[in-house]
Amino acid sequence: MDKSFSWQRMTSVARKEFLHIIRDPATLFFAVFIPILELFMLGYAINTNVRNIPTIVLDQLNNRDSEQLIRRFENTDDFTIVGQVYSEKEMNRAIVAGRAKVGIWIRPEFSRKLESRDTMQLLILVDGSESSTAAQALNVGNALALRESLERVLKDQPLPLESRPRILFNPDTRSANFFIPGLMVVMSQMMAIMLSANAIVREKENGTLEQLFMTPVRAGELIMGKLLPYLVLTFFEFCGILLFMNTVFQVPINGHVTTLLFSTLPFVFSMLGLGLYISTQVSTREAAGQMAMGTMMPSIFLSGYVFPVNSMPWIFQYVALIFPTTWLIDAARGVILRGAGWSELWTHNLVLWFMGLAMFALAMLKFRKRLGERHDRMTAPPCLTLFPIVR
Repeated sequence: MDKSFSWQRMTSVARKEFLHIIRDPATLFFAVFIPILELFMLGYAINTNVRNIPTIVLDQLNNRDSEQLIRRFENTDDFTIVGQVYSEKEMNRAIVAGRAKVGIWIRPEFSRKLESRDTMQLLILVDGSESSTAAQALNVGNALALRESLERVLKDQPLPLESRPRILFNPDTRSANFFIPGLMVVMSQMMAIMLSANAIVREKENGTLEQLFMTPVRAGELIMGKLLPYLVLTFFEFCGILLFMNTVFQVPINGHVTTLLFSTLPFVFSMLGLGLYISTQVSTREAAGQMAMGTMMPSIFLSGYVFPVNSMPWIFQYVALIFPTTWLIDAARGVILRGAGWSELWTHNLVLWFMGLAMFALAMLKFRKRLGERHDRMTAPPCLTLFPIVR
């Protein structure tokens, strides 16, 4: 048997796998429609900007000053007045029931204390069960109170200090600009791991993996031929989400796409290697799916896809650096939003290539070892059992 690597045998295995993907509706649905569905869900439904917080008012003053103060809250677009109550008990009941997240209590002595220049406390009750909403309501409420105090103290005089912040790269603070670059990475991770793991496990379940031992196909040719279609499919998905992001969701790409694709290649290698490693540990597709989800969830939560890495405890910040997802998400946002190039992302590329080649090499060695064990069991001569003759 020819023991050299044969591109012809590898392409034959890859062609067989391509045909299986085309003829398998479940694989096509998972590979094509699920990413598009999640893209539209995250692009349109999820918004990290807190707006229109349901607010109730307990106005015990009912004059021009209280109306002006309430109007200030409404004009911020952060608060939406959903009703008015007439007692503290009603206000607390509305917040507990979830009908409102914020309660504004204007006391009867509000105008009198303001005119006499005494300190007047404006009570703002905030529902802390949703931390992001509570933080936004607290910040905006404090800013309005500070602005009101300065205007009353300074009257017609200009403010001695005025802040003019400038938001770079995402001036409208659109959630799609933040989520979709990370979504490309997460979806590519899910597809590469799940499909590559199932490709090998499917052969085990059908009993066709043993049949491959009777063919001239070597272990390396089998691995490369099996994973090549999923490498192409994952890149196709990545480029498709990139196209939808730019055309449908109007997320600008400020850097070069080639820089991003070059960083994506070692990432896909590492994910395919992880899927290959999982396939050596399990024997059913159900077990492969569970193990794949168990490995993907920590990387998704710790990669900065949803929660900033810098806000995590220091030990988890170091743990996040172990996952290739962390490096590629930061690189993707750097290229797409900040316009980063090779000079800014060379560290990311170096780490990703090291992780990708190391993971793929480790998975291939593990898979070769398992194939060798299965091959030895199949080719072992039958054992002869000697029965003593009893006379």
